[in-house]
Amino acid sequence: MIITQTPLRISFFGGGTDFIDFYSQEEGAVLSSAIDKSIFVIVKRRYDRLIRVGYTRTELVERVDELQHELIREALRITGINEQIEVGTLGDIPSTGSGLGSSSTVTVGVLNALYAYLNNPQSLDVLARQACEIEIDRLGKPIGKQDQYIAAYGGLQFFRFIPDGQVIIEPVQLNDAIYHKLNQQLMLYDTNQSRKSETVLGEQRSNIKDHRSILRQLKQMAYLGRELLEKGALEDFGRLLHDSWMLKKSLASRISNPEIDQLYDRARNAGAIGGKITGAGGGGFLLLFCPRDKLDSVREAMGELTELPFHLEPDSSKVIFNYRRQGA
Repeated sequence: MIITQTPLRISFFGGGTDFIDFYSQEEGAVLSSAIDKSIFVIVKRRYDRLIRVGYTRTELVERVDELQHELIREALRITGINEQIEVGTLGDIPSTGSGLGSSSTVTVGVLNALYAYLNNPQSLDVLARQACEIEIDRLGKPIGKQDQYIAAYGGLQFFRFIPDGQVIIEPVQLNDAIYHKLNQQLMLYDTNQSRKSETVLGEQRSNIKDHRSILRQLKQMAYLGRELLEKGALEDFGRLLHDSWMLKKSLASRISNPEIDQLYDRARNAGAIGGKITGAGGGGFLLLFCPRDKLDSVREAMGELTELPFHLEPDSSKVIFNYRRQGA
């Protein structure tokens, strides 16, 4: 039996510039971080030749092609496993519509577990690249590359997306005091709105040609955001989050809506400096940056919404359990 743990993520700046439609013409850049909320993947050998996949439903099939869970299906194909296996997923949060990168986290975690099952562990780069291949190339999802890379590598990362397809990973180095303060001043709230990210991202992707100048500004904000973090200018970082969110909302009509705008305004009026919806938009989790002396007033203002306490996560996707019977 193999168990992997792979982190979910929050994206701060630069989302949209990781689409091939943008970075194939000019370099993209994203600042994002893994968080200490994870998806666990369990893989074990079956006694018969069937394939069993368990998630919010259970599938039991004879052939890989019959699987409805497309991410697991393609991961089995890419690793060459076609029978006598069970794959299950468990998450710290609901896996659909969260805006925390759960689809890519599942894909990376499943690949990591299947390669460990084959006793053929792969590098983080291979896991990220193959997750991109599954989601973007094989399944044709209208998404970028940042989620697969942050799920694989973990940590607080600055990613550069090069026109030739290369991804350059630049870890953001913060001293312990700044890192601790940043963790204290970030909040996540469930908006109680779920949406299919592909709907929002499909519109955003189709608008890239007309919104290239906006995406360039968002890319520059990623560079500035990294600089502000490294200097410890956290309140300026929070203000930049606000500016970025105001700009990002113009990329597609469904990135925000009146209910989300009302929630965000409520948080700002209570003392939050900045924030954003964590993923494609239209629902999921609302990320807020708050001065420490305003945390309680913001919590009171958010009222009925569920807060998700979290910290930034330094670890990558990893195998946390590996048990083999002798002769297996």
